[in-house]
This record gives sequence, C-alpha cells and structure tokens, in this order.
Amino acid sequence: MAPLGITPGLEELFLARQGAVDEADASVQPFSKPPPQHLPMAQRATYESSSDVGVFAKLTNAYCLTALGGSQNFYSLFEAELAEHIPVVQTSIAGTRIVGRVTVGNKNGLIVPSTTTDQELLHLRNSLPEGVLIQRVEERLSALGNVVVCNDHVALIHTELDRETEEIIADVLGVEVFRQTIAGNALVGSYAALSNNGCLVHPKTPVEDQDELSALLQLPVVAGTLNRGSDVIGAGMVVNDWCAVCGVDTTATELQVVESIFKLQEAQPASVATDMRNALLDQLA
Repeated sequence: MAPLGITPGLEELFLARQGAVDEADASVQPFSKPPPQHLPMAQRATYESSSDVGVFAKLTNAYCLTALGGSQNFYSLFEAELAEHIPVVQTSIAGTRIVGRVTVGNKNGLIVPSTTTDQELLHLRNSLPEGVLIQRVEERLSALGNVVVCNDHVALIHTELDRETEEIIADVLGVEVFRQTIAGNALVGSYAALSNNGCLVHPKTPVEDQDELSALLQLPVVAGTLNRGSDVIGAGMVVNDWCAVCGVDTTATELQVVESIFKLQEAQPASVATDMRNALLDQLA
C-alpha cells in the first residue's frame, strides 16, 4: 500500500529514495571515541588591571600556581578550568605576587629561588601532587621564569645561568637543557611560551632561528605577539597541553595563533599559524 498522501504511480519512486537515505545513514561511521564536553581553547584573563597573566601564574600539566591576594576572579578562572584535573594553588614566593616570573616548573618538579620562605615552601609541598619535586636554588639570576622556559622534556636557559643551576634544572625537572637566545634576547623565559605541543616566540625571531629551535625542541615553532602587539610572550600567557590563558588585551588574531600552535583546537587547519604569523609580521614591519 502507498504511504499516506502518495499516489500509487509514485510509490516506487518514494521507496527507492527512502532506501537510498537508509543506505546513506548506515554508511555513517560512529565516533571512535566520545567527543569532548567542550572544545579546549585559549581563555583571556586579567590580574587586577594587568594583562600580564604569565607574571602572576605558573601553569604545568601537574599543577597551577596563582598569586596570593588580588582579584578572586583571576583564581576562579583557573579553578573553573583546571580544578577537576590538577591542583590550583594560591601562593606567594619570597613575599611577592610575581609567582610566574620567579619560578620554573613542569609535571616533574618546581624550582623556586633561595629567597622563598620556609612557610611558602611547606605550603607548596603540602599542596602539590606527591610526585612533584620542589627545590630551592641559589642563583644570581633569581627571576627564574624570565631566564628558563621548559616543557616536560626540554628546557631552554639563559646563556649566563650558573652551571650548578643548569644541573638542578636537568635533575629536578627531568629535562634536556640547552643554552639559547631568542631573537638575540638572553631572557628566553620572557620571550617564549612552550608546551609539549608547540612553541610561541618573539615576533622578530628570524625564520632560520625558528627552524633551529624547532629542530632542537622537536616541536612546531611560530613567531607571534600577545596583548595587542606585545612581544613579551612569557609574561603575556601561560599554557599547558590542554589549556592556555592569555592577557585580556589579546586580539582574536593573536588568540587564533595560540590555539593553533599549541594544538588547543585540532579543527584549525595547519596553515592558519603561518597565515597569522605573516599577517602579524606585516603589521610589525
């Protein structure tokens, strides 16, 4: 019998089309794994009136440090994004709030300057996961976050860092250590951001240097800016393997570069980082 509203002469055509639709539905393969709850992407934040989130926070795959005091909104953003996965710890270092600039760490460990108080050290030991080593280091260049940038496998360090500090970094963080400059700047921690997925560096880093860094790190490297053209990458953002937080002044273009190079949105085409980098360099030229 023909379906309701279809004349007998059209019955064969209707059934043929219905069969084609059913066949097409059957050919659609299900997801190999459930899609994520939400697409990971870069967030924007501000600490009081500052866009330099990398100054007031330190983010790794095992823990996150944020500055004690200041606006609760800053801590709340990190807690909302990360608390299900890693501890988010409010602390001071040597009585200061610039925790991101005076510490260096990854999933294996955390290195703090010798001026860190015993009370702060105890608080960190009690708050961080058990497997994370914490070490105080006596170093003339005590703003460790400015002179070291690392992921879970490799660290780039200031060319004049003490040999003893270099050994501590290798042992505590479990990384290979390389003395390096970025765009002629020895402050590698200030002018680069690094995760296990990629590296963002100073916008005026020559292409040859980017290729050299890429070979050294075995990761894609791209030049870019944050916070509407700021070249101080390390101070402008924090990043781990699934989350990035940039300063509130960061533009949509800059945010796209971040999401692409750190693979925070795999849906992005691979060419987007190159296109964005060229656009940024054209603006800076």
